Amino acid sequence: MEIPVFTVDAFTNVPFKGNPAAVCLIENELRDDLYQSIAAEMNLSETAFITRRNSMDFSSGARFGLRWFSHKNEVPLCGHATLASAAVLFYLKKNVNPVLVFETLSGELYVRQHEESLIMDFPLNKPNPQAAVGDLPIQDVCYSKTTKKLMVRLADTCDRSELVSLRPEAEALLRNETTGKIKSLIITLKGAESTQSGYDFYSRVFAPWVGVPEDPVTGSAHTVLAGYWSEKLKKKKMLAYQCSSRGGEVKLEIRNDGRLDIIGQAQIILQGTLKI
Repeated sequence: MEIPVFTVDAFTNVPFKGNPAAVCLIENELRDDLYQSIAAEMNLSETAFITRRNSMDFSSGARFGLRWFSHKNEVPLCGHATLASAAVLFYLKKNVNPVLVFETLSGELYVRQHEESLIMDFPLNKPNPQAAVGDLPIQDVCYSKTTKKLMVRLADTCDRSELVSLRPEAEALLRNETTGKIKSLIITLKGAESTQSGYDFYSRVFAPWVGVPEDPVTGSAHTVLAGYWSEKLKKKKMLAYQCSSRGGEVKLEIRNDGRLDIIGQAQIILQGTLKI
C-alpha cells in the first residue's frame, strides 16, 4: 500500500514557522491501529487523514472524511491540521470546489479560500469561569468542557515577555491532573494597546496529556480563546498571536450564526509516499 503524505506548516506564510502537521490522503479507511502507527512514525503534534467520499477524487470531491491523531491517540478537534489538509487539497490537488466539507468527530467543518488565506468554519467553544482572583498575576481561570481545555488568563500587569518566559514542566502537569478532565492548558494575555503589533491577545498552549509538550499554533484552542476574548474586548474580529518558539498569527471572526471563522495561511514543505 502506498499513501501520499505531506508536511504542512500551518498559520504561517513562511516555511519552518507556524505549526507543522502531516497530511495523508487515504483511498479507503484503515484500521485504527494503523492510523496510530503512522501518526507515531510522523511524530508531529498531529497527523491528519483525509478519506474520499462518494467515489470522488481529491481534486473534484467537495466532501471528505477527516481524522486527526497525535503520536499517542486520536483527538476530537484539530485546527492547524484541518488548515493543513485544506492546503493540500486546494494548493496541490487543485480542488475545484469553493468550499470543502470535512466530516469529523466534531461534526462537519467547512474550509474556503479567500485570497492567500484559508478560512475555517469552526464551532465556538465559550469557556465557563472557574475562578477569578482579582488583581493578581492570574486574572481568570476558565474551562471548556466540550474541548477539555483549561484557560488561564494572566493579569494585565504582565507583558508578552513574561508569557514567553514561562516554562511549565510537562511531568508536573501530568502529576497534578490525572482525572482526564483536562487535555490542554491555554495561557493567555491581553495585547498591549501601547504596541504597534495590533494583536488583541497572545497565548501559549501546553498539552502533555496527549503527548504534545507545547503546541506551536493551534486552531482548536482558538475556538475557546475567541469565545472568551470576544466578550472581554467586545469585538467580533480579532487578531491573535501564539508565542511559541515557532510563532503563528491567527485571524478570528465570530459570525452572526454563532460559529467561528479561523483564518490563516499555510506552507507545504514536504511531499512523499508512505509504503506500508
